[in-house]
Amino acid sequence: MGKTGQSKHLKRNPAPKFWTIHRKEFVWTVRPKPGPHALQHSLPLTLIVKEMLGFAKTRSEAKIIICQGKVLVDGKPRKEAYPAGLMDIITIPEAKVTYRVLVDRKGLILHPIKEDEASFKLCRIENKTVVAKGGVQLNLHDGTNKLIQITDPKNPTEDEYATLNAIKISIHDREVLGQIKLAKDTIALITGGKNRGIHGKIVDIEETAGKKHRSLLVTIEDNAGKRFQTILNFVFPIGEGEEAISLPEVK
Repeated sequence: MGKTGQSKHLKRNPAPKFWTIHRKEFVWTVRPKPGPHALQHSLPLTLIVKEMLGFAKTRSEAKIIICQGKVLVDGKPRKEAYPAGLMDIITIPEAKVTYRVLVDRKGLILHPIKEDEASFKLCRIENKTVVAKGGVQLNLHDGTNKLIQITDPKNPTEDEYATLNAIKISIHDREVLGQIKLAKDTIALITGGKNRGIHGKIVDIEETAGKKHRSLLVTIEDNAGKRFQTILNFVFPIGEGEEAISLPEVK
C-alpha cells in the first residue's frame, strides 16, 4: 500500500531557513501540524517557546508550558505544533509579553507590541464568496473566514470589500474595525521575494490587460525615498496615511 498523507517528521537541515535552530546538533525538529499557515510560512509554538523566547530548555518543557494553556495565539490556547504565521498575536500572560508575528529580510520574526496593539490583528482578504441570503464570506490569509451580512452583494455601496485588501479585526469578538484598501498611497509591507520585510508607500500599481491580477508589478517607496518593486501577491496593506501597527526597523 502506498504512502498516504504528508510526513509527520521533519529533519533540521531542510527546515525553513528562518527557524532559529541548530542544524547539526540533532537530526529531527518539530513539524508544524496542518493549520492556517503553510510549513514555509509558519513557526511552530514549540520552537517559539524554546528557541526564540528561551522559556524552556527542552522540547518536553516547552510542550508542558503550551499544554497548560500558557501560550495564546490570537487569544486562544493552542497545541505545541500549532503553526503561527504572519500577523498572528502571541501572548504569554504569566510573562506579561505579547508579540506580533511579522516578516523581515530573513523570514518570520516575533515583534514585541504593547497591550493596546494586541487587541487587534490585520488580515488580508484572499478570496470572497457570496453565500445564502445575500451574505458575503471573506476568506482571510490566516485560514479564518468572516461573514458580512449585506442585502445586495452586487451593490458596491454595501459590498465595499475587495480581495487583497486588509481588514482590522478585534481579537476577542472578531468584529471588523476597519478596512485598509490596496491602492496608491497606502502603506504596505512586502511579505515575499528578495525585498521581503520592506515597508513603505505604494507609488504605482501596474495596469496590464491579460496579466494575472496577483502578478501585477507594484512599486513601493520607503521612508528614505528608495523604491522597490514586487508583485501584488507579496503586498500586504498595513495602513492609510500611517501604519496601523508598529514595525521592526529594516536592517
